Amino acid sequence: MRELRYVGDPVLRTPAEPVTDFDRELRRLIDEMFAVMYQADGVGLAGPQIGVGRRLFVYDISNRKGHVINPELTIDDPEQVVEEEGCLSVPGKETGKPLYAPTARAAGVTVRGVDKLGRPVIVKARGMLARCFQHEFDHLEGTLYVDRLGKDERRKILLQTP
Repeated sequence: MRELRYVGDPVLRTPAEPVTDFDRELRRLIDEMFAVMYQADGVGLAGPQIGVGRRLFVYDISNRKGHVINPELTIDDPEQVVEEEGCLSVPGKETGKPLYAPTARAAGVTVRGVDKLGRPVIVKARGMLARCFQHEFDHLEGTLYVDRLGKDERRKILLQTP
C-alpha cells in the first residue's frame, strides 16, 4: 500500500496532471486511496498525498462517499465559513495526527469531473463536504491548507511538523 506524503515533499507543491488512462491500474489506485484514507482516519485524499501527481481525489464525509477524476470546482456560494481544518499531510511531530487551524472556505461549491469509468460526476456540496472538496482540489493545484492561513498561524503550524 502506498504511504502518505508529508509537508516538505515536492509532490505536494506540484500541480497534478490530468488522468488520461481509465484502466485497471486506475481502479486499483482509487481502491488504494480509500484504504490509505481510512487507515489514517481521513475524510478525503488527493493523488499527490500518496505521491501520485494525477488529478483525482476520494472522499467519505457527511454520509457521502465517492471519487472524482479531473475535477473542476465552481464556487456557488462565496460566503466565507471559518472552521477548524487539518490535513493528513500536515501532521504534528509529537502525535503524528493532523494539525488543525481555523481556515476560511466558501460555503457552497459544485465539483464536476468523471468517475473511474469515465462517466460524468457532478456533486453540489455545502458544509463539511464543500470544505473537503475545496481542500482536496487545492492539493491538485499544489496548495496546502496552511497556505490559506495568516503568516503567524502558518508558521505556528509548520513549526510543529516533522
